[in-house]
Amino acid sequence: MTSRNACSPGLMTLLRVGGVFSPERLEATDILMAGGKIIALGNDFSIPKDWPIRVVEARDLIAVPAFIDQHVHVTGGGGEGGCGTRCPEITAREIAAMGIGTVVGVLGTDSISRSPADLLAKVRGLGAEGISAFMYTGAYRVPPPTLTGDIQRDLAWIPEVIGLGEIAISDHRSSQPRQDEIERLVSDTRIGAMLAGKRGICHFHIGGGKRGLEPLRRLLSETEIPADQVIPTHVNRHPALLEEAADYALAFNASVDVTAFEDAGDGLSGFDAVSRLLERGVAPERITMSSDCNGSLPEFDADGAYLGMKVAKNTTLIADWQRLVREGVLPLESALGLISTNVARVLGLHTNKGYLAIGFEADVTLLDRELQPQQTFVAGKCIYDVSRTE
Repeated sequence: MTSRNACSPGLMTLLRVGGVFSPERLEATDILMAGGKIIALGNDFSIPKDWPIRVVEARDLIAVPAFIDQHVHVTGGGGEGGCGTRCPEITAREIAAMGIGTVVGVLGTDSISRSPADLLAKVRGLGAEGISAFMYTGAYRVPPPTLTGDIQRDLAWIPEVIGLGEIAISDHRSSQPRQDEIERLVSDTRIGAMLAGKRGICHFHIGGGKRGLEPLRRLLSETEIPADQVIPTHVNRHPALLEEAADYALAFNASVDVTAFEDAGDGLSGFDAVSRLLERGVAPERITMSSDCNGSLPEFDADGAYLGMKVAKNTTLIADWQRLVREGVLPLESALGLISTNVARVLGLHTNKGYLAIGFEADVTLLDRELQPQQTFVAGKCIYDVSRTE
């Protein structure tokens, strides 16, 4: 059974490609997948005729780890301008079409008309459609809304919950949490995650306020919390914040998350932000990129009054990432870390995601010469094939 149609049935799938990046380049052109895992890597595998296998001939494409987007408003964000400004939900196809196999759902400003229960239902729905989906419990506000009434119980008892977020700081939309409240939230998340065998990160929304990253600097300086427990996102909101983020990453050997803003406004694009962090000496392994997809991009005046908004898309994430490779800012092997390997490590998923290796989940994206996703596999199942959508 030989076919370019990656979505035809078969108990096993063999990808025959032009190259494999794990993210490092491998001496392999064949990937054999079964039971949701990669079971073999090699060259020119001989397949017995009676094996129930589909063979995907894609010698003009390269295989990379399916991308991971750690910040997606899967139920839609927004609402800052009233009920008419709620953003729409994202679809499985919109995710997979960008080569993304794994997402982490998040609530933002609005945790009233949208709840952690809504988020969990959407995450499980995406899972039923083939996307590997997780979520953060909580939202902007403090105390954070939860599923069970307790952060630790959410982490311990709900498999999809892998952390807390996005807690807003340095933003007029935040609850203005005190330093001791921030420390307690991170501590509760850490303990709950330990009990569940998870990483349990705290995903912090950083606004444009004057405090910037100061609460997180204090957290890491004044407590025993390790740096890999907290991830600040939107650090490219404005140039001064990005400079502070570079200092933060270097001082604490910490990771920072850049948002691929569709319209950077007073901030920096994902491309410019990553380029600047690298210039400042931040290691590529300490940088991740996310989309903020289906979240709102609101505009406020100097007094905080709402002026209007746009809806974020994940197309900008892929476009910024492609540009980093095309313009030689990073080689493909290192650039893949920004949206796969590094993200898997940050989230604590690195033992089975983020690499193309035997025993890892068969999450594979096939890219053309322009680095455009053509096919996306999650757990060995084809969930997007561009040839079937044209």
